[in-house]
Amino acid sequence: MTDTTNPLGLSEHSHGSEVQVPDSKRDARTRSFDVADFPVPTGREEEWRFSPVRKFSEFFEDTATEATLKFESDLPEGLSVEEISLESAQELGILEPEDRAAAVAANRAAAVTHYSVPADTELDRAAIIHADGTGEALGHGHVVVTVGANSKATIVVEHEGLARYSELVSLVIGDGADVTFVSLQLWDDGSQHLGQHDAIVGKDAKFKHIHITLGGEVVRLNTNVRYSAAGGEAELLGLYFADAGQHLEHRTYIDHNTAKAQSNVHYKGALQGKDARSVWIGDVLIRPEALDIDTYELNRNLILTDGARADSVPNLEIETGDIAGAGHASSVGRFDEEHLFYLMSRGIPEDVARQLVVRGFFNEVIQKIQVPEIEDVLNERIEDELSRSVL
Repeated sequence: MTDTTNPLGLSEHSHGSEVQVPDSKRDARTRSFDVADFPVPTGREEEWRFSPVRKFSEFFEDTATEATLKFESDLPEGLSVEEISLESAQELGILEPEDRAAAVAANRAAAVTHYSVPADTELDRAAIIHADGTGEALGHGHVVVTVGANSKATIVVEHEGLARYSELVSLVIGDGADVTFVSLQLWDDGSQHLGQHDAIVGKDAKFKHIHITLGGEVVRLNTNVRYSAAGGEAELLGLYFADAGQHLEHRTYIDHNTAKAQSNVHYKGALQGKDARSVWIGDVLIRPEALDIDTYELNRNLILTDGARADSVPNLEIETGDIAGAGHASSVGRFDEEHLFYLMSRGIPEDVARQLVVRGFFNEVIQKIQVPEIEDVLNERIEDELSRSVL
């Protein structure tokens, strides 16, 4: 698992056998449904030092709020939905929150919305869940998705409108199941979104998780994966486009705690405008019992204008030498002027050539998504970003 292509000429660092080790062990962080187990973040903590903590101060307060998102769903036959208690959700085997905001969201959500697919069921189309923001008041949500053994399901959640929203999404994927979960952040300007997405992947199960973040003032999303038995596969895909003043932050954590599992993380982002900011943190932990696993993570960022900044930090902890493969790579860079010159020499105007480069940059991730139900909206929103380009 090596990465040798870099058509945009981005400045890259990659790691195979050479390992970048974080300051503290990733699994040492607290996990709990008890808000009191988490101090209020100050921004000095490793997990918060890249985040605009002051803007999230209300998200850390353990107080009830009345604001909610307006949900509309188009669900295929075979997928049921019900409201359950937090206690009932915990009995389903979900992971515990990893930070204070997620713990608050779990405890302060009016109810847990549980989407369930029974065993040996294949949904004939994607489930579409539309969440529309209703204003600037803070709201909390907790969604649980359980998919039974040998079932196949695709679930898409679209976030739009103006909102300040804190969520916990918990997925439990049965043995042999094949699950795709898509989270679209198409928020209006001024929206703030904190989210933690957790998945437990069963024996020989396949899990694809996709974050597409194109809107919102401040968005910070964590995606965590753990395996319940050997042979599971996890693919985490991400695409983001930050404009002036936006802070888009994505964090991934693969906890390889079983043998013969696989994981692949692939995130790409573009940034344009003054104070456009992106953060990607990719953590992988390979425990002593994770024999013969294979893992790779890649993040690339394309800076389109002055005044934008991207931070990209891959971390790999290996506690056993008996693995099939482990590596990671990240890059932050600008356009390759030679690439632009080549396109322009073929008669393509410079502004069009630059837009073609951005489309090509994103296309590698887009081709891996393979969810027809979101192709149109994704292409439309990327075109909208490019039409407002300050290039």
